[in-house]
Amino acid sequence: MATSDLAESDRLVLAQSDEVFEKAAEVFRVMAAPMRLRIISSLCHGEKNVSELLAEIDTTQPNMSQHLNTLYQAGVVEKRRDGVQIYYRIVNKQVVQLCRAVCTQIALED
Repeated sequence: MATSDLAESDRLVLAQSDEVFEKAAEVFRVMAAPMRLRIISSLCHGEKNVSELLAEIDTTQPNMSQHLNTLYQAGVVEKRRDGVQIYYRIVNKQVVQLCRAVCTQIALED
């Protein structure tokens, strides 16, 4: 393999790494808010509507909706409408696994 070929190969690997790092940073950004971690934890037990989430998590409805929208936009949750209710469920299992791993490790260290 010529030096120029190796350099091109290295650039391709670095470009792919940059994409991976960007995606990882986005996942961490989404998970950076304690409220979103609470929502993810609650939804791990099944699909819930906003009222059900508010019964478990102490926050305002507008704040809950804002965090749910962030999770939806990031592809962590999906939503479905049933009459006037909107139900949310986890669709990104990797985020759940990462959240559990980090929170479990932190809890064990305390």
